[in-house]
Amino acid sequence: MISLKKYLDSTQVPGENREPEPRRSLTGTGKFALAVNAYRSALREMGNSSVEACPALGQGLKQSLGMVEESLAFDTDGAAIEAAETTVREQVLDWGRHTAGHYRQKTAEVKDLLLLMARTAESVGERDQRCAGQLSDVTTRLRTIASLEDLSDIRASIERSAADLKTSVDRMAAEGKQAIAQLRAEVSSYQSKLEEAEELASTDALTGLRNRAWVESQIEQRSGKDAAFCVAIVDIDKFKDVNDELGHLVGDELLKQFAGELRSASRAQDLIGRWGGDEFILILDAGIAEAEAQIQRLRVWVCGSYDVQTRSGAMKLKVGASIGLAEHRARESTKDLLGRADAAMYAIKSSARAPGAGR
Repeated sequence: MISLKKYLDSTQVPGENREPEPRRSLTGTGKFALAVNAYRSALREMGNSSVEACPALGQGLKQSLGMVEESLAFDTDGAAIEAAETTVREQVLDWGRHTAGHYRQKTAEVKDLLLLMARTAESVGERDQRCAGQLSDVTTRLRTIASLEDLSDIRASIERSAADLKTSVDRMAAEGKQAIAQLRAEVSSYQSKLEEAEELASTDALTGLRNRAWVESQIEQRSGKDAAFCVAIVDIDKFKDVNDELGHLVGDELLKQFAGELRSASRAQDLIGRWGGDEFILILDAGIAEAEAQIQRLRVWVCGSYDVQTRSGAMKLKVGASIGLAEHRARESTKDLLGRADAAMYAIKSSARAPGAGR
């Protein structure tokens, strides 16, 4: 990442004794203000990318970088920038080490599972070879019965062969059950870990809702069926103002609260996800009339007053939302369906901004 400290140093003439760098305003359009704003934007994107790269560990780095990014909104002298860059460097390196260790652990777990299955297959093969030898001995003995003439000898040979055969079968069954039980237990354990990993990979780290990729997969599944369903895209009104005026940490808190209200207002059969930024998405397994009624109930529930904690203390925010709804059409692609829902949402948002709209 480009060093702002180097940028500051490059503006000083060699050998010149310069006074300590004063705080600079970020409200202007000078090169310094643009550089700091670009640096803050890069920190935000690094945080978002870290969550995408490793959901299990990325949220911590995102929060740390968010704090650094927020600090640069108020303090931009040379010492503050140098301290910020040092913090960022340490945080990123630390996250990189932990992430590498995390994926090494996951790789080792998969390797262990493969080795376990290989060992189990090998033991089953060895068991089958032993039992095959025992069964071969019994078969050879039974064949010799035909050459016996004494009835008592024939009876004794059959009884002995039957006993040996039963012992072999019982041993095969016992060893097979033990091997299968052990394999089942180990596979169940790894299956649980894989399910947890899949759950984590399909979840938005900030809000706890499903992420975009998972929602798209659910739309694809429904598109191939005859049942009616609708898609709604929910956009928080004037969310950028919250980030710009109160900071991204307050914005994140608002997103989490809004996601919780969406979850509470939705029905059990509705699927909810975070589409990205301040946008959310719902899949409603219903026709357009039923979906419109549900969206009206949802809008009343989620729009209203939210309590957030800012640097100056608790604050109430009045939050509105624009919701675009579209019903799936026969043979319509996921892209086209989402495009119609998105266009409907922006049409509502534009009408709300129009003069005389009362919002």
